Amino acid sequence: MDFNTELTKRLLQGDNINHLLKEAIENGINQLLQVELTEHLNYPKHSVEGYNTGNSRNGGYNRKIYSEYGILNIHIPRDRNGEFEQKIIKAYKRNSEKLEEVIIKLYSKGFTNREIAECIEDIYGHHYSPTTVTNITKQVEDSVKEFHQRKVQSRYAVIYADATYVHLRRATVQKEAVHFLVGITPEGSKEILDYAIYPTESAEHYKEMLESLKQRGLQEVLLFITDGLSGVKTALLSVFPNAKYQTCWVHLIRQLQKKVRVEDKRELVDSLKKVYQSNNKEDAEKKLNEFLENIHKRYPKVCASIDSVYDDLLVFFDFPKQIRQSIYTTNLIESLNKQLKKRLKAKEQFPAEDSLNRYLGVFCIEQNELSKERIHRGFGLASYDLHEKFEIQ
Repeated sequence: MDFNTELTKRLLQGDNINHLLKEAIENGINQLLQVELTEHLNYPKHSVEGYNTGNSRNGGYNRKIYSEYGILNIHIPRDRNGEFEQKIIKAYKRNSEKLEEVIIKLYSKGFTNREIAECIEDIYGHHYSPTTVTNITKQVEDSVKEFHQRKVQSRYAVIYADATYVHLRRATVQKEAVHFLVGITPEGSKEILDYAIYPTESAEHYKEMLESLKQRGLQEVLLFITDGLSGVKTALLSVFPNAKYQTCWVHLIRQLQKKVRVEDKRELVDSLKKVYQSNNKEDAEKKLNEFLENIHKRYPKVCASIDSVYDDLLVFFDFPKQIRQSIYTTNLIESLNKQLKKRLKAKEQFPAEDSLNRYLGVFCIEQNELSKERIHRGFGLASYDLHEKFEIQ
C-alpha cells in the first residue's frame, strides 16, 4: 500500500498519523542520503563503473534525530576516502529546530530545566537531561542578561514607575513585587527600561534601578510619573534632581473614594475630573481650590490627602497639551502590568527567582520589539517643545 492510500485510510479512520509521517520522513531522508553519495561518487551502487575509481562506498553510521513526530533513525553513508559531506542533516545537529524552539519557549515561560526535560520526555518520548536543556536554552539567558546591561538613550521626556505582584517560591510561595521603569523619549519612542524583582515595593528599589540606568547612559529626565508610593518622589529626584514629578490622578481618586460615603462618590469623581481636564494650569488650580473649599467641612480627610500631594497634581500642565492625556496618570504602565497578568493566568507560581527573571526578560524584549517603530500618541507633535525643555532644564 502506497503512502497516499495509507494516509487517506488512517485519516478516515481517525487514527494518529504521526507514526506514518515519521516513517515517511525517515525513509525519505535515508534515500536522499544515498542519492547524495551516488552523486558524489558519480556511479550507482554495485555498478562496474566504480571499479578502479579510487573511491567507493564504505558502510556508514547511525544517528538519531529527535523530531516533532518522534525519533528518526537515520543511516549516514560514508565513502572510503572520507570525502563525502552530506547536506541533508547539519553536522552534530541531533535535535530538530522545532524541538529546540519548544524547549526555548518553555524556558522563556519560566519552566525549570528539570521540568522541561520531563515535559519533552512525556511529549516526544525522549529523555533530555537538565544539562542538555541548559545548553540549548543558553541563548535565553544571554538575551535576558543583555537586556539588563544594554545601553539606553541619554534623554527621556517621561519615565513611569510602578510595580505588580507575582507568586514566587523561595522557601515558601509568596507574592513579590516586580518593579518596572518605562520611558518615552522626546521623539515618542516607548521602551521598558528595566525591571527588578524584590519581596516588596519600595522607593529605594526604584532609586537603585535609576542609578543602574544612569551607568548605562541615562543622563536627563523631564518628568517622573508614579502612583504616589511613600518616599518615591524623594528617591527619584535624588538621582535626577532637575526632573519634575507627577502623581497619578487615577490612583488618587481611587483612594479618595474610600474616604467618602457612597452617595458622595459621584460628586467627588466628577469634580476632580473637571480639574485635570481643564484647559490650563490656572483654571485647574481654581477648580481644585473650589472643590477643597466645598468639601472640607464634610470630609476633612479628603482635603488632607489632597493637600499632602497638592504640589504634584498639576505638574503635567507644564508640558505640551498634545501629551497631557498620557502623563496625568500611570495608565500606560498599568496597561503593561495587565498584559503581564493576563499571560500569567496559567502560571500559578514560579519555582525560583531565575525562572521568573527569564520570563520577565523575554516579556520585556517582546514588548520593546512591538513598540520599536511606534510613536506614542501626541509626542510626535510635541517633540520640538520637549527638546526645548531639556535645553532650559
